[in-house]
Amino acid sequence: MKRYIGVDLHTNSFTVCYLESGEKEGRFKTYKLTKAALSCFKQSLRSCDELAVEATGNTDFFVEAIESSVSRVVVVNPRQFSVIRKSVSKTDKKDARTLAFYLSKDMLPSCRRKSKLHQQVGSLSQTRDKFVKSRTYFMNKIHGLLNGCGFKLRKESLGSKKGLLRIAGYKVDEVTRFELEILVKQIVSLNESIAELDKKLIEVGKNLYGHENLVSIKGIGERSASILLAAIGDVDDFADASKLAAYFGIVPRVSNSNETERSGRITKRGAKLGRTTLVQCTLVAIRYSEYLKSFYNKIKARRGSGKAIIATAKKLLGIIYRALKHNLVYEDFTNFVLVDNK
Repeated sequence: MKRYIGVDLHTNSFTVCYLESGEKEGRFKTYKLTKAALSCFKQSLRSCDELAVEATGNTDFFVEAIESSVSRVVVVNPRQFSVIRKSVSKTDKKDARTLAFYLSKDMLPSCRRKSKLHQQVGSLSQTRDKFVKSRTYFMNKIHGLLNGCGFKLRKESLGSKKGLLRIAGYKVDEVTRFELEILVKQIVSLNESIAELDKKLIEVGKNLYGHENLVSIKGIGERSASILLAAIGDVDDFADASKLAAYFGIVPRVSNSNETERSGRITKRGAKLGRTTLVQCTLVAIRYSEYLKSFYNKIKARRGSGKAIIATAKKLLGIIYRALKHNLVYEDFTNFVLVDNK
């Protein structure tokens, strides 16, 4: 008989609800999250079972260990499945049973599962993003300290090694001097780490399908291509370019009521780092592509530069989608000339 299995997963244990077809309550068991306990759990599984587990930090490890023993695994998106999060009576058993019950009704919102390589590149991208933001914070701190001492300087000057060395020449009190020296050391260290991350991102990103395709698009560099591919994952997960745009959060919010339909600001859902990188690439691409530049200027004249850049980013994302979907590599992107593979 087919069973629906809900798993409430923690860092050191997991609670399971085995719910057979037609059952209301199910059977429960709690396991330690060890290799021996996972092996014991696998032995309890049947090839016709379906299993649901919420996405957490160790979900991939858990799923990889057991997915060959069941017919289907659903990794649940907790943001879209608020039944557990908003439950007034929250226990491991109830959470596991809720997952099993909604799985039996095929009503669970699932997460996209990316390959290990996509996840690794994505993790490198996120670490780099955190380092860049930390560096910006420290630069702003230096700017504020010097401004408070009556010294004016451009923040951009702190982006170079020469600019950082100039900090030692400012005459400030002992405590401020100490703080400035610490901040400069942190920025120098971050610069080195960011450079290493950039190198690794490009090196590992080149192994992702589509890297050559994206780099052939003028405006997308090797690092940006790696970040975008990590955000996209498998392009076949998206039925069309509009679905990919929705995933990147660059489609407008739509509100329908009776016969009234309103469109608002973009949703900003999904891959934030991917969206930021896409916009940065778009700003470069419109300097080289007359097609994108013309489109940008047309929207800008009617709706302003902010909406124009988002509309152009969506247009560029459509080009990216087709390049990945149909394995297109551009010999001359500005004139849309493809590499002849014949």
